[in-house]
Amino acid sequence: MTYKTVMVGLALGQPNDSRLEAAAQLAERFEARVIGIAAAEFSPPLYFTEGEAAQRLIDQGWAAVKNRLKELEGEFRAAMQNRAVEVEWRCGEDFPTRFIVRQARACDILVVGEATRGGLADPFVQVNPSDLVMQIGRPLLVVPEACNWLDVRSILVAWKDTAEARRAVSDALPLLGRSAEVTVVEIVEDEAERAAAQARVADVVAWLSRHGVHASEMVPEQRGDAATQLERIASDAGAGVVIAGAYGHSRLSEWILGGVTRRLINPANRCSLLSH
Repeated sequence: MTYKTVMVGLALGQPNDSRLEAAAQLAERFEARVIGIAAAEFSPPLYFTEGEAAQRLIDQGWAAVKNRLKELEGEFRAAMQNRAVEVEWRCGEDFPTRFIVRQARACDILVVGEATRGGLADPFVQVNPSDLVMQIGRPLLVVPEACNWLDVRSILVAWKDTAEARRAVSDALPLLGRSAEVTVVEIVEDEAERAAAQARVADVVAWLSRHGVHASEMVPEQRGDAATQLERIASDAGAGVVIAGAYGHSRLSEWILGGVTRRLINPANRCSLLSH
């Protein structure tokens, strides 16, 4: 298994350097083509006006959106120069999350930036990684702004015996095969689950070995608070990427995510690869 087509989502209101670099490194490692994608909707002013003045504001707003999308295309092509087998640019006048979900059929993996910190993302110009991971049907690589390269020397697999985790590990095989150190860890909530958890991670490690991936297993003594424990273990292992299933459900058209998924959508200093 490999990644033959990488898609990278660019945002109008966020820095794009880190996600572009991660996409370029994927392209180099897997000799892949890269699709750059961006979209935005014009957000009309909150105050009321009418007639020619209103139309002039709307025209100016759309012109600004189109100009910014053109600038993003230039950033994308410059970042991929001599690094990807082939490049393609897709953009649209649409809500970015909706546009990317519809286009994700064309890729093997989607690269985006971290979720907006300290507030809600502007749906007119920025993607919502929480919505993306639950809808795209492709692995989502979330790259924090602090990452300037895709470090796969050490990878942590956050295991939970669910369909989402199984898909995430399968989706991540190309990256896992490039890693020198892979750790499969399961956090138990009840001591009575420890023996079963050890058997589960042993099965995953054995499965990975049959795909040429050497991995070690871990079921830490501490119980509960999985998000905090995974962050500590990843830091101790020097993991550059955390692999996990994305868990959540939709309520009133808003994705309500589990604690670990929420943490990995907002990675601090390492990438997250999530699948649902």
